[in-house]
Amino acid sequence: MTVSSATSSTGTGTTSSSSASTVTTTGTTNSTSIDWGALIDAEVNAKLAQATSITTTITANQAKVSAYQSLQAELSTLASGLSSLSSSIINSIATNAFATRSATITSTGDVSASSALSMSVNSGSATGDHTLQITQLATAQKVIGSSQSSSTTALGYSGTFSLGLSGGSSAAISITSSMSMQDIVDAVNAQTTTTNVQASVVQVSSGSYELVLTGTQDAADISYSSTPGGDDILNKLGVTDTSGAFTDVLQTSQAAKFTLDGIALTRNTNDISDVLSGVTFDLLQPTPSGATVNISIGTDTSQIATALQTFVTNYNAFRDQVIAQSALNSDGTASSSAALFGDNTMRDIMTQLQQVLSGSVGGMTMADLGLSFNENNELALDTGTLSTVLTSNLAGVTRLLSAQTATSSSQLSVVNTGTSPQSFTLDLTVDSTGTLTGASIAGDSSGFSVVGNSLIGNAGTIYAGMAFSYTGSTSQSITVTSTSGLAAQIYQLAQTNSGSSGTLQTLISNLQSRDTDLQSQVNDIQSNAATFKARLQVQYANYQAAIESANNTLGYLKALLDAASSN
Repeated sequence: MTVSSATSSTGTGTTSSSSASTVTTTGTTNSTSIDWGALIDAEVNAKLAQATSITTTITANQAKVSAYQSLQAELSTLASGLSSLSSSIINSIATNAFATRSATITSTGDVSASSALSMSVNSGSATGDHTLQITQLATAQKVIGSSQSSSTTALGYSGTFSLGLSGGSSAAISITSSMSMQDIVDAVNAQTTTTNVQASVVQVSSGSYELVLTGTQDAADISYSSTPGGDDILNKLGVTDTSGAFTDVLQTSQAAKFTLDGIALTRNTNDISDVLSGVTFDLLQPTPSGATVNISIGTDTSQIATALQTFVTNYNAFRDQVIAQSALNSDGTASSSAALFGDNTMRDIMTQLQQVLSGSVGGMTMADLGLSFNENNELALDTGTLSTVLTSNLAGVTRLLSAQTATSSSQLSVVNTGTSPQSFTLDLTVDSTGTLTGASIAGDSSGFSVVGNSLIGNAGTIYAGMAFSYTGSTSQSITVTSTSGLAAQIYQLAQTNSGSSGTLQTLISNLQSRDTDLQSQVNDIQSNAATFKARLQVQYANYQAAIESANNTLGYLKALLDAASSN
């Protein structure tokens, strides 16, 4: 008879179970039963006990990894939400809350501001007040021909003409005798990209159609010439006279004329983007004599308010994660779901955040913004207080929140403060031609790279993210002074701990590496237990065979004895 067994596995641990194999030995006075399967299970499970213990450790580590990853995600979200507040000058100025702009338009005199002007303002544009008066709008030339009885009947004209705008490109347009007025319109419009002239048919009345040509650019006349050898097409349609001049000009071309802050200006378009940097004016109608449009460009503080409300939401989400990982049962013991109960790193990050929130910059604190902790110890924002301080002390709010950098020389302009601003003295080297060749700090030139007249903080240094522009022509030393606001500090703290090389990722990687080693140990234990089990099965099978052989011998001897005694 052979001893057999079955093995079942759960998770990373293994429990061995053998099918019951029992042999019974009988003698004249007693019998003995041996459960080989139970014996094998007991010995194999003893070997697997260590694997079960290690598996418990792996499971606990996995719970910690999951908890750390949740904290990491919440911190990353916290940092992302603060990026627009962390610096008053930032590479992507479009995402900087302090650089966003809004414009208020009012009017003085007999004019509606919204009827006379619309405008857009880019982030980073200069703030200030301006006065605008519009004398005339820019217009494109528009001409019309004489009445034709049909727009779809073949005209019978054949010829080629050149069309365009004065000073611009022109195109040759060929007309055949089978083409109607509408076909001519289509032929003209097929070349509009080149000529900047559009054509259309206007139905004046029943049986009366006229061709209209319109320039697509203001302040430029339509230019036309007929090619000899064919019909003068536009003359046939009454658009030009025999001399080539337009017979009926519906609208003359002219430039826009306006006055900004008392400065008389002329532009060939009503969409004007080259007067104030980052500002586009769309002139809509002239302003009456004595009337003005008043423009006020300022910081769009609603973006700052939105970013602060996002910060409150994200901070509370991280705080909730920390609380969940510190939960207690009713008996005072750690909750089974609190995988990071008592974790020093988690506690240190929360402590650092709270310390920053309790700090001050320039004599202001978070309370001045309307930020406080409510009865549930959650961060809350009083929007009324915030609105007031944004109106009365925007400069103070900027200092309180953002990282700011200033230089001791107007020849060194700050392009970007970076996320971890530093204060230092920058020694600049300029050669005999006035070209910037080097930059060092206390003799160390590894902090910045020189690119043309720009200085770029090198990655991996404390100056990473900082950038300057130098307009000087001589070597000199310039002091750079930086301050780090509360939003900038929290942003840096969150980034440092949640990044790919941050504190939490280091803990996660260490646990994952440890789990890999532990799982390897479990695999070795399971493999050795399987080998041990196979050896036992063979060994006990041999025992069982020997016992069965002995039983057979005893039976034979007993039969002999019984036969002898009966004689």
